Amino acid sequence: SLGTGRTAVAISSGYFHTCAILDNSAVSCWGYNWHGQLGDGTTTERNTPTQTSSLGTNRTAVAISSGGFHTCAILDDASVSCWGENVYGILGDGTTTDRTTPTQTSSLGTGRTAVAISSGGYHTCAVLDDASVSCWGLNGDGQLGDGTATDRSTPTQTSSLGVGRTAVAISSGDHHTCAILDDASVSCWGVNGNGQLGDGTYTNRSTPAQTSTLGTERTAVAISSGDYYTCAILDDSSVSCWG
Repeated sequence: SLGTGRTAVAISSGYFHTCAILDNSAVSCWGYNWHGQLGDGTTTERNTPTQTSSLGTNRTAVAISSGGFHTCAILDDASVSCWGENVYGILGDGTTTDRTTPTQTSSLGTGRTAVAISSGGYHTCAVLDDASVSCWGLNGDGQLGDGTATDRSTPTQTSSLGVGRTAVAISSGDHHTCAILDDASVSCWGVNGNGQLGDGTYTNRSTPAQTSTLGTERTAVAISSGDYYTCAILDDSSVSCWG
């Protein structure tokens, strides 16, 4: 049971744990909890859904994404709260201290809020209200897209998505990130050893790089990044994958 009378409205699975937003906008998680990724204030594994600790006074969740050993949620005030493993700064709170309860990230930027979020293996990226992208965590392969290989413990804007281009959707893989842009093209960055960036090379990219064509006059409407590959649903409802 998710709780008396409770139902689920959104769900996301990490390496060994799963979290769901319930119909009352609370969060319930289950599975592996060594790093506190269930957010219930303990490191005890749970084989039944268990409510997280408070998301903050009067705060509720509107979107959620489970990463490798961490979880991040967009709250009803469009801020971001994360919990679990914090090596490389993947919780975005300016530290590398694991958190067993939901903890607000550092600022997303003056006046900036989050509209979409995706947690990868050891990093997290968010689309902001101005349609830019901010990422934090491990960056050894350029998966934060800021032009460096420097890990970031606070949200950091990616480099340009292209002249006049903005993001409408995002998906973080194990060590790479892909976004659908406002023109329905796809841009990816990070590790590329298996071609998971789709740019026709096997070269890692530390800044957003456009994929090769999705097909004549084809565009992307949804995207999902896996460990070493990426797949997109196209505008004709077909599926295209690479990596």
